[in-house]
Amino acid sequence: MRHHWTWHRLKTLAHEEWHALVTINPSDRPWQMPASVALAAGLPMLIGAYFDHLDYGLVSSLGGMAFLYLPRTPLHHRMVTMMACAFGFLGCYVVGLVVHLLPFLLVPAITLTAIVVTMVCRYYRVGPPGSLFFVMAASIAAYTPGDLMQLPLKAGLFALGSLLSTQIAFVYSLIALRIRTPAPVEPLQPLDFDIVVLDSVLIGAAVGVALALAQALQLDRPYWVPVSCLAVIQGMSVRAIWNRQLHRILGTSLGLGVAIVLLSLPLEKWSIALLIMTLSFVIETAVIRHYGFAVIFITPLTIFLADAATLGHEAPGAIIQARFIDTLLGCLIGLIGGILLHNASFRNLVRPAVRWLTPLALLPRRSPPP
Repeated sequence: MRHHWTWHRLKTLAHEEWHALVTINPSDRPWQMPASVALAAGLPMLIGAYFDHLDYGLVSSLGGMAFLYLPRTPLHHRMVTMMACAFGFLGCYVVGLVVHLLPFLLVPAITLTAIVVTMVCRYYRVGPPGSLFFVMAASIAAYTPGDLMQLPLKAGLFALGSLLSTQIAFVYSLIALRIRTPAPVEPLQPLDFDIVVLDSVLIGAAVGVALALAQALQLDRPYWVPVSCLAVIQGMSVRAIWNRQLHRILGTSLGLGVAIVLLSLPLEKWSIALLIMTLSFVIETAVIRHYGFAVIFITPLTIFLADAATLGHEAPGAIIQARFIDTLLGCLIGLIGGILLHNASFRNLVRPAVRWLTPLALLPRRSPPP
């Protein structure tokens, strides 16, 4: 009887996983949105290709990812949000540039960045991708070769990319607000300690552990481990985290095949820029409908964004192998961290310590007794 129940349960779970894997969600995004993202990511690359400085265009293109944080609210709110996110995006990138020069601060700085950015995103209810790209910008910058004299140049290029994406967002908003009604601006709610502070500390700790482990294992591209971990652990439940992990691993595996094909092509500066634009358009068209399918194209895009300036100097096989190992390790840590994050006993165990370490300004104010 027990054996029959177990087999029935396994079949039910397998059916649920398959259904979640093949379900395509509806999307109400107008085509102008992915087109604008492609422009924000690709225009800096085209300018860099024109001036024969693809590395400069790459930095600005990464800054252009700030466009992804544009909300659906009225014009005044969406532009303020966009500019605030662009400024925070720049700040995270500069943190990464600084800790590249001070390697002993690398893990603490990325961990603290993940905690603070996640707190801000949760308090202000910043939608997907949440804190992901902020941490990704800091992580990539932390492993980008350079010296102190290059810091102002890279920060300026990144700022120009974010500024360009803000201008593209303004033009897109003028179009989008004519074809669909904006969402209302939700008022801020009283600070919830568990959601804003405790969750953020646990998520940031998982990101820090992922990066520390990647450093200890001396992986070639350790910055993808904390990014993959954060992408998985941001799920709202253990079930959501598991689904996201499954989608990310399967999508990355297929995406690496796409990356191998693309890297085997005779790429040059113009084709790389056009590929980034095309991949960005496909991703933003597909990500709402099916996350796993979008990851197939996210994988080669992130490889190009991180390594476009050095493509051709390293065997594609080494890049593919490193990315798969990094993703697998990051997803595993993200899954373990997610299970602990949603475990009531573990949360009760660490909550007093986190509350004791939290500045009073971040603690919810207790109402006076009647």
